[in-house]
Amino acid sequence: MVEIAKPGQGDKEWLLREDHHVGEAWVSRCIDLDEYLIAREEGEILGFLRFSRFWGRIPYMEMIRVLDGHRRSGVGTALFLAWETEMRESGARLLMTSSECDESRPQDWHRRNGFSETGSIELPGIQTVPEVFFLKKLD
Repeated sequence: MVEIAKPGQGDKEWLLREDHHVGEAWVSRCIDLDEYLIAREEGEILGFLRFSRFWGRIPYMEMIRVLDGHRRSGVGTALFLAWETEMRESGARLLMTSSECDESRPQDWHRRNGFSETGSIELPGIQTVPEVFFLKKLD
C-alpha cells in the first residue's frame, strides 16, 4: 500500500537525485517549508509532488513525478489527492498547475483530475514552447 508523507532531511539525497530540475537550495527550501510530498511503499520512495504558492497565496503544483515502473499504478493520483486534501484543509479555494503545450499526456492527466486550461505564456530563452496553465476550483 502506498503511503503519502512529508519527506525528512534523510530523503534529501533522493530528492536531489530525482528532482534534478531544481538545485539543492530549492530542494532544501521546499523540505523546510513542507512543500514536498513523497509516495513510499515498503520503505521505497516511488515518487514526489513539489509545490509552492503562486503570488504567495495560490497552491501551485510545480512538479509531480513517479519513477519508471510505478507509473499508471495510482501513485501520482494518490500524491495529488493527498495534496488537494491538504490544500483544501488549509483554506485554499483554488489550485494551479502547468505543463508545456506539447505535453499532451500530462495535460490529459490534469484534466482527468479536475483542472481546466486557463491560458498560456511564452518564455523565450527558457522554453522552446509555451507553458499552458490550469486551474481547479475547490468546493
